[in-house]
Amino acid sequence: MEVKLTLPEKLKDLRVERHLTLEDLSAETGLSSSALGSYEVDDYKDISLNAIITLAKYYGVSTDYLLGLTENKKHSNTDLTDLHLSDDMIALLKTGRLNNRLLCELTVHPDFPKLLADIEIYVDRIASMQIDTLNATVDVARQEILKKYQPEEEDLYLKTLSAGHIEEDEFFAHRISMDLQTIMKDIRTAHKKDAATAPETTLAEDLRKEFEAAASFSGSDQERQARIFCMQLGINYNRLTPEEFASLISILKKSKLLKSPISKRGKTGSRKKKR
Repeated sequence: MEVKLTLPEKLKDLRVERHLTLEDLSAETGLSSSALGSYEVDDYKDISLNAIITLAKYYGVSTDYLLGLTENKKHSNTDLTDLHLSDDMIALLKTGRLNNRLLCELTVHPDFPKLLADIEIYVDRIASMQIDTLNATVDVARQEILKKYQPEEEDLYLKTLSAGHIEEDEFFAHRISMDLQTIMKDIRTAHKKDAATAPETTLAEDLRKEFEAAASFSGSDQERQARIFCMQLGINYNRLTPEEFASLISILKKSKLLKSPISKRGKTGSRKKKR
């Protein structure tokens, strides 16, 4: 998911990237540190045009970037002809169906040229002739061995020659997959701190831990059942008042899926009375 930064977030990121304090930035730009600090909080009231221009010039970014008119820091007005993109590609990027942020991260990764080169070699069949030559050499050697020595099909040397036969599709599928895997792992690591990224622990893992805690609870069966019920509904069991707990127990007693210690004790008592 593409996350767009707010003006305060952009200003703070730009300052932190340069390891500057508000006092350092104030000395560099002539803007007061208190004003600079107010620009970096979510509930900031206003920022002057002069401050926008001053900070944009200092950080070397466009004013359009700071104002949220573009997500490009420096190239907000780049001519499309300079990008050498096809009409179909431009139309696709403008639809918003793609995660353009992720696409950019993919293409600027240091290993992307290697991935693209491997794809180009495969698509344009650049290595096909060499692979065919290698396979032909292996096949000739195999036929000579069969003719001269007539070994069994399971012979080690024959199996070794067969293993040396290169399947072009499988070979490049593996290479491209490995290239892409390296890039994806790096991008995945970079996204760990994003607000839109899923947490390290899964919901199943959290539920497992909560069920284990409820199962090992040292209280009564009533309290254990009430604890599990609250856990499933996202209710903090420890904050229940005595009245709320009593109401919860009365509700749980109506369930056919849960054992009711209260009803059992009642039945035991009634049997004793009959005796």
